[in-house]
Amino acid sequence: MRHAKGGLSVVVATAVCHTLMSNGYGWAREAETDSGGTMFSGAFEFLLVTAASWVLMPLLLWAGMRLLRETGNLLLILVGGVAWLMVSGYFIDDIDRAGGHMPIPALVAYVLLGTALAGAETTPTEGAGRST
Repeated sequence: MRHAKGGLSVVVATAVCHTLMSNGYGWAREAETDSGGTMFSGAFEFLLVTAASWVLMPLLLWAGMRLLRETGNLLLILVGGVAWLMVSGYFIDDIDRAGGHMPIPALVAYVLLGTALAGAETTPTEGAGRST
């Protein structure tokens, strides 16, 4: 059951972050066009959208699993967040063009990785963080 909940959380988080990047990069292209294509026009918007996606992914993974009443998700959140940074960074040019998106196999691979990571429950060891 934990894998199913993790898979659902990863699918939703991936859809939200991918949509944010796709639409946000459109906003950055519009800003570039509106300013006449001057140097660095649209760069702020591009960086803002990219940073928002990279910060939002681990937050959405955490929130999704918590809403589904699952705890011990540290591995999913950390590795899933870093994996999203790597996948979206690698395919950033694919998303950045008009109407662009990440290749479906890359998105499926990310979802499968996240689903597998969701099955690994990490719990703190007893007495960890306590001073005697």
